[in-house]
Amino acid sequence: MSENDPLPPRFADLKREIAASYPNFKERVTKAWGEIIAQLKVINAEIADTGPEYIPQINFADLNKLTAEQIATVKRRGSVVIRDVVPDAEAILWKQQLKDFSKANPDAIGIPEDNKQFYMLYWTKPQVEARSHPNLLAASTWLNNLYHTGANNSPIQGVDLSTPLTYADRFRIRLPGISWDLHPPHVDGGTIERWEDPAFRQCFASILSGDWRSHDPYELQGRVAASNSRYDRPEQVKHLIKGFDRASVFRTFQGWLAMSETGPTQGTLRVYPDVLLSNSYLILRPFFRPTLPADSPDFLKAESWEFDISTPEFPGIFPRDGGYYGPRPTPALHPHLELEKTMTSVPKVYPGDTVFWHGDVIHAVEQEHTGTGDSSVMYIPAVPLTPLNQKYIERQRETFLKGDCPPDFPKGPGEASFIGVGKTEDILAPAGRRAMGLPIAVI
Repeated sequence: MSENDPLPPRFADLKREIAASYPNFKERVTKAWGEIIAQLKVINAEIADTGPEYIPQINFADLNKLTAEQIATVKRRGSVVIRDVVPDAEAILWKQQLKDFSKANPDAIGIPEDNKQFYMLYWTKPQVEARSHPNLLAASTWLNNLYHTGANNSPIQGVDLSTPLTYADRFRIRLPGISWDLHPPHVDGGTIERWEDPAFRQCFASILSGDWRSHDPYELQGRVAASNSRYDRPEQVKHLIKGFDRASVFRTFQGWLAMSETGPTQGTLRVYPDVLLSNSYLILRPFFRPTLPADSPDFLKAESWEFDISTPEFPGIFPRDGGYYGPRPTPALHPHLELEKTMTSVPKVYPGDTVFWHGDVIHAVEQEHTGTGDSSVMYIPAVPLTPLNQKYIERQRETFLKGDCPPDFPKGPGEASFIGVGKTEDILAPAGRRAMGLPIAVI
């Protein structure tokens, strides 16, 4: 099954099942579709006019001093730069140590093979230290607590937003002047599961009922029970290299720690900075089709699109290796997002700064790096304690102790035989040990 193959007919049945699950579905979502298109036109212009400054920037020291309005802006835009999380010198040292590690271990897997810049490494000493740094864990806790458990914010058994967990991921040291097509605009953390899995679908119930403005991307109930990885991907190494994520944990925010000075056009992250609108549009897009050709001057008008649940197509979802990847929005499939002008580079960052984006945010990596220095980051997301996440951390802990690849990633030779691999003694704080599922010594 290749990405050019049509989706199976049962996905047309899925659309009809969803439509039958909500009263007056056709009428309500058609009205919502028109409202979303109108709002996109307004917000897209604001995003394009403002550029990188549209993305909130806050200092780590001020996280607990933000106004309600500032927090609301972070939540709506779904992305944030948190500055000075780690001292500059510490982040710069980690980068040098990663360079030294790659030189000492030339067999480490990375791409391109003849000039490695994106490394399939998880347990180097700098990575172990960075993930367990008290400030990184504090930033993760703050981000986790932007979520809530519903109108009454009543507890969910086994969920603690103030207990951060560690999700081992990779790092990149990207050199200038090399084109990079590994990460086009996409959304991680679930593909067709957003519609197919009942618990995951519940996260978007307001949108599917036509009340899209009430959609809350930070409501936990459906997310902690959602299955975001229903399908095995036998050749998952290809997906990881090409930027298609299959994380089985629930991450409140994806993120990275900067180890270099990197600005727009220098190989940095790009996002569509409005998670309410992008979710609303992406979730309803499969239920509508255009009635005019794409070159028509009226193509983007709401009246040029009609409700349709007769086909199995979910635009932006593609079959591959017995599973699916996406959502991968494109200008052709999702024209109202105007991605050519709304995919926004994050503001310039410095060593020790972090960038985080909500798991539903459309994001990409700039194809070109026109700077003069490297663009280097460690991928470190925000992950809260949930029953499913805890089970993953326990499995991940065993791979750490053995020097194997983490459970969500391709099985390879591992790192146990490498020079300078991280050990438990490299974890910086007791909270870091808890985040890794390791026991904390009682004194």
